[in-house]
Amino acid sequence: MNKDTEKLKELIDGARRIVFFGGAGVSTESGIPDFRSEKGLYEAKQEYGRSPEEMISHSFFAREPDVFFRYYKENLIYQDARPNAAHIGLAGIGCAGKDIKIVTQNIDGLHQLAGSEAVYELHGSVLRNYCLKCGRRYDLDYILDPANCAKEGSGTAWVPWCVACGGMVRPDVVLYEEGLDGGTVTAATDAIVRADLLIVGGTSLVVYPAAGFLNYFHGESLVLINMSETSVDSRADLVIRRPIGEVFSELGY
Repeated sequence: MNKDTEKLKELIDGARRIVFFGGAGVSTESGIPDFRSEKGLYEAKQEYGRSPEEMISHSFFAREPDVFFRYYKENLIYQDARPNAAHIGLAGIGCAGKDIKIVTQNIDGLHQLAGSEAVYELHGSVLRNYCLKCGRRYDLDYILDPANCAKEGSGTAWVPWCVACGGMVRPDVVLYEEGLDGGTVTAATDAIVRADLLIVGGTSLVVYPAAGFLNYFHGESLVLINMSETSVDSRADLVIRRPIGEVFSELGY
């Protein structure tokens, strides 16, 4: 086992309450591209002629829902993605009897698929959808089925419609120009405040307000696992510059 991994395992074994705060880099090893990487959404679908921020903003969704849904379904949904060693390792820490909570910026649901139970999804999840008119809930398969996107007179081909009331169904994800869910923010903040070990992985910590959550941590040890430098490296007790899946597979949980 690598020395930095040995140190991380010591911190985990000695901790009473652990929080893992993760970003897009946690899921790249599952084949889901980082939003800002060279292979991410900034390089995808150039035919749209618009930035990703505009395409997945609230105002664009309201103005051009059909184009929004086409882009969303082609670029933000990865049905074949499966949990990687990082997701599995984090779930294993919980199975080993440790009190661990996950705060994630990702919307893929892979932490829960791996077996983690206490997961706070700051930006929502592609697996959840709801009708804007009546609130009825729908799963991912429903909005991907072309039969549910056909509505006479709508003039759209990609927008899913509610079977109960005919209203538009939207993803339960936080779009640009929208605020984070208050209940999720409160739960995530409380977990970080109470933690004595905070592990941050797969995030450059440049996206706010999510990156500001680290300011609530006043526990004993801060660990950063990221391939590139971050603005809080100097505050960390341990910095690991290796693939996050590799690190968690070495831990052996």
